Amino acid sequence: MSTTTRRITLSSPWLDERDEELVLEVLRSGRLSLGPTGPRFERMLADAVGAPYCAAVSSGTAGLHLCMRLAGVGPGDEVITSPYSFVASANCAIYEGATPVFADIDPRTFNLDPAAVEAAVTARTKAVVAVDIFGYPCELDELRAICDRHGLYFVEDACEALGATYKGRPLGSHGHPATFAFYPNKQMTTGEGGAVTTGSEEEHELLVSLRNQGRLETSSWLQHGRLGFNYRLDDISAALGIGQLERLDRILGARSEVAARYADLLAGLDVEPPLPDDADHVRSWFVYVVELPRGVDRDGVIRRLGEEGVDCAPYLPSIHLQSYMRERYGFSDGMFPVSEDVSARTMAIPFHARLEREDQERVVEALRNALG
Repeated sequence: MSTTTRRITLSSPWLDERDEELVLEVLRSGRLSLGPTGPRFERMLADAVGAPYCAAVSSGTAGLHLCMRLAGVGPGDEVITSPYSFVASANCAIYEGATPVFADIDPRTFNLDPAAVEAAVTARTKAVVAVDIFGYPCELDELRAICDRHGLYFVEDACEALGATYKGRPLGSHGHPATFAFYPNKQMTTGEGGAVTTGSEEEHELLVSLRNQGRLETSSWLQHGRLGFNYRLDDISAALGIGQLERLDRILGARSEVAARYADLLAGLDVEPPLPDDADHVRSWFVYVVELPRGVDRDGVIRRLGEEGVDCAPYLPSIHLQSYMRERYGFSDGMFPVSEDVSARTMAIPFHARLEREDQERVVEALRNALG
């Protein structure tokens, strides 16, 4: 690669002067945490996804952990989740002393296969954490029906899916707890940060207490009614989130346009683009992940793209094959063949709301060359 060639980064947040203005307002107010900005952000986010209640937290991971608390998960319990996800989907159960149990994925959607979830249920199963991978909605109705039949708690890991809809309704509006994340590579960002939406006032009150050291809603700052955590979202981050929410429709629209351009540019290349929407599933574009043919050296392709100044990444390794998972639970190759096959062949290419067409053309040309 020429030293003068500009790198095309994997992701980039859309930040503007309005975001700066809102953050400065909070800095100048001196109310940097537990001020009025957090609740304002929560109301806006709840409205954006059609949820009655929303609790902002310090990360999507924190939100998933709190959902395990809502579920009453503890030592000896099992929590079923996807092996094809970010590690937090499984770690949240481990934090509470439970055992993660994986169910294999659908080879088309990359989301949990409901039949595999049903087969994984045991007498020790307490909850299911279903992931909307890469912003594509999981099979909510089928998965919730399984949970209803077996008396299991259902949690939706929508950390990658803000703005997606399932059967015409936004994710986050279906009543059960849904966790969102706002890391800088997500659809919108608060820097770090996340949120949990729910249809239950009781669950919301518990979330608000748990994220704030288990404090009680009393006049005294130091009355703690339960073991809690420091999982609050500060007002500076919330202010950034407000700016992002004000133009969320524009951000989501721009990401959709970039995705549509990629679909056109990749036509004719020997790669499988992301699954298109259907009547029940409308994706929110988080990353743009392509699937390479079997037999292609995916890591070699990523390396060659990197040499051309194009950042790419293997998306995603299977969780059960991470070293700490193998060591702790004895997971091994071959246990979840669909996830393992997909993990070996999928890669994320540069993607964000303001990615220019000429950069996309350069990405696709570099990919064509790398595939040889």
